[in-house]
Amino acid sequence: MADRDILARVADGIASFAPADWDRCAGTGNPFLTHAFLSALEESGSATAATGWQPVPIAIDGPDGRPAAVMPAYAKSHSQGEYVFDHTWADAFQRAGGAYYPKLQIAVPFTPVPGRRLLTRDPALAPGLIAAAEALVHNHCLSSAHATFIDEGEVEVFERAGWLIRIDSQFHWHNEGFAGFEDFLATLASRKRKAIRKERAAAVEGLRVAHITGADITEAHWDAFWRFYQDTGARKWGRPYLTRPFFSMLGERMADRVLLVFAYRGDKPIAGALNLIGADTLYGRYWGCIEEVPHLHFELCYYQAIDAAIARGLKRVEAGAQGGHKLARGYRPVPTWSAHYLANPGLRAAVADYLEQERRAVAQEIRALDEMSPFRKG
Repeated sequence: MADRDILARVADGIASFAPADWDRCAGTGNPFLTHAFLSALEESGSATAATGWQPVPIAIDGPDGRPAAVMPAYAKSHSQGEYVFDHTWADAFQRAGGAYYPKLQIAVPFTPVPGRRLLTRDPALAPGLIAAAEALVHNHCLSSAHATFIDEGEVEVFERAGWLIRIDSQFHWHNEGFAGFEDFLATLASRKRKAIRKERAAAVEGLRVAHITGADITEAHWDAFWRFYQDTGARKWGRPYLTRPFFSMLGERMADRVLLVFAYRGDKPIAGALNLIGADTLYGRYWGCIEEVPHLHFELCYYQAIDAAIARGLKRVEAGAQGGHKLARGYRPVPTWSAHYLANPGLRAAVADYLEQERRAVAQEIRALDEMSPFRKG
């Protein structure tokens, strides 16, 4: 595939790259874009052709023969595990006689975490990656390409290439240089401060909470977390996306970037949350429990994450997709972006009209939600 004098190739998988070569393009600030994380998804059987996530990463090699730009891409046979929902697009296209699947997904599988998708050592190569994705769509009769949860700085690059931009929102917590949780609470309205203190106390009554990271994480911890994860997966998705070996690989390859927050009743772990530690952000990912305790989800996933971010001097906590209940707990709405390339002109025109209306509605919703935040006014 070529864009002027740029030649791109499709690799067999991220595991086929040398870790240093991939990370030289991706950086290491966002743990989800690292070779360690993405290759673990492949090698654990989580993101594979059998699960509908066939890895087809795109690379552009530099003069030294090593990758100068890479893109995490997957041939998808469904729309599960993406968190940017295009099911209605697929249904409409298929009712009109088209084949929506397979499609190309440029993303971190199963993970609604914003970040770069055009991973380059030289920003001038970013349009080449986009052109390569378009060529892959046309050369292999795919319906479309979707770059989800792209970095804000990439929006203009995709727009210039003619891709359609979609806006959604998440709730993130922002660290304003707080020395501790009480400093954060001081920024909230009095009624909200009291409600959170009461909620935290009730959540941990009779329990012990522990933060576990690095070499302290054992296979016993992963066994316990797997039970938690299966419970959540069975309720939300029907079956968990990630396999048990994935978590062991995460511990083997990235233990220093993993933070497990467990709640114990006596010596028995009854609930837990998994976070990954980035350069300036704590990313909350998965949670589950084997005993229902009121407010414990909020405590382990949101308040303990704030505690951990303050202790580490991190700027943000990103607690995943959706969840308006985060608003009352000090997490503010922020926009997220995705970019979409639709090969069929009729489908593209219909989606473009829809997205124009959706963008206005989402922007209005973000403004309205921010007005409802628990922070002190004035």
